[in-house]
Amino acid sequence: MARLFGTDGVRGEANTKLPPELAYRMGRAATIYFGSHSDGAPQILIGRDTRISGEMLEAALVAGICSAGGRAILAGIIPTPAVAYLAKKLHAAAGIVISASHNPFHDNGIKFFGGNGYKLPDKVEDEIEQIVRDLEAGKDFERPTGEEVGRLEYRQNLLEDYISFVMSTTSERFDGMKIVLDCANGAAFTSMPKVLERLGANLILLGDKPNGVNINDNCGSTHMGNLRLEVLRHGADIGIAHDGDADRCLCIDERGDVIDGDHIMIICAKLMMKVGALPDKTIVTTVMSNIGFRQALEELGLSCKVTAVGDRYVLENMLANNHRLGGEQSGHIIFQDYSTTGDGLITALQVLTAMKKFNAKSSELNALMTTYPQVLINVRVQDKEICQNSAAVKLAIAEGEAELGTNGRILVRASGTEPLIRVMAEGSDKNQLNRICNKIAAEIEKCNA
Repeated sequence: MARLFGTDGVRGEANTKLPPELAYRMGRAATIYFGSHSDGAPQILIGRDTRISGEMLEAALVAGICSAGGRAILAGIIPTPAVAYLAKKLHAAAGIVISASHNPFHDNGIKFFGGNGYKLPDKVEDEIEQIVRDLEAGKDFERPTGEEVGRLEYRQNLLEDYISFVMSTTSERFDGMKIVLDCANGAAFTSMPKVLERLGANLILLGDKPNGVNINDNCGSTHMGNLRLEVLRHGADIGIAHDGDADRCLCIDERGDVIDGDHIMIICAKLMMKVGALPDKTIVTTVMSNIGFRQALEELGLSCKVTAVGDRYVLENMLANNHRLGGEQSGHIIFQDYSTTGDGLITALQVLTAMKKFNAKSSELNALMTTYPQVLINVRVQDKEICQNSAAVKLAIAEGEAELGTNGRILVRASGTEPLIRVMAEGSDKNQLNRICNKIAAEIEKCNA
């Protein structure tokens, strides 16, 4: 039986792969688990993004929590990192986020944070999953009655607590700075405009009118074309893009060039060195980081540790070795001095702070790193394991690696959140990379036949 939890919670098409019945069992299972590890009724915080299915799944989770005697606190539409922060601040047993992040609106997801603000360890997820399976099998668990039945509480004011916290992570103001902000019609559509406006920025807003079905729709950090156009049209100092649940941030400099997560980490590393906040001189990143990232680190006198793809693996390494900064090319950046998870709002503020501290344009900071050409092809598959183990696929990869030699690299991996195999090649010749990636992708597609 496939594991319920992927690399970032449970995710799939809402009402089919992720039906309310499953959400109910997950809420009930989490309450049973955390109730057995605490005194009294566990308090569980729930936040969600703007997807139309969010209310349905929220109601199901609440029913599950209350049926097991827990107390559900509803924060409403709120960024994922806010749930992590608030779960810790409120001394909750756990936090639950209802979001499928950068996925299209018809998908949704459920992911957990512990009361310490960190994502749950695999062991805890496995124990909760076992309770879910037991519930599916009809196993009896105690059902509270009378005064022991759980309650729910609406706490819309919690968003303001998070906004104040985010603002506290910078000592700078951004008066006179013209910023185009794309909220992806997602969870940041209320919070991030308030943060930047209160810090004095002149804002041009995109993706700030969610309707339940337009989250990530040609907007946000996965579709930055409109943001680029608006930055150039308005002569803005920078463009900022979040994804649907606002744990990511990517930027566009004033010349229209993308500032991806690799570049952001270089910028923030330079900032942290300036203020003495990077004593270990080490950045944690993933196998997806560009070759140019390592070269830029060397020029700054820094080193890096490399993990598997996924911000949870970056964080594990950071915690194990007390590193202060880590992240992914996709824009998940973790500042251990501020947050227990990737926070797109904090990331954006650190980039803006660097612009002020160095009195530099966004393009000048972007130029701290040179990006080597990189080609990425996503191949939708029926069975990721079969495709990865295909002899023909392995041969195509080996041939591509031999052709690139020491002048590039190939990375083929299964997505942890979608039915995709991701084929990436990196080197100096983009035409060569396209040809190699397309050949590997063609072999992967044959596995679907």
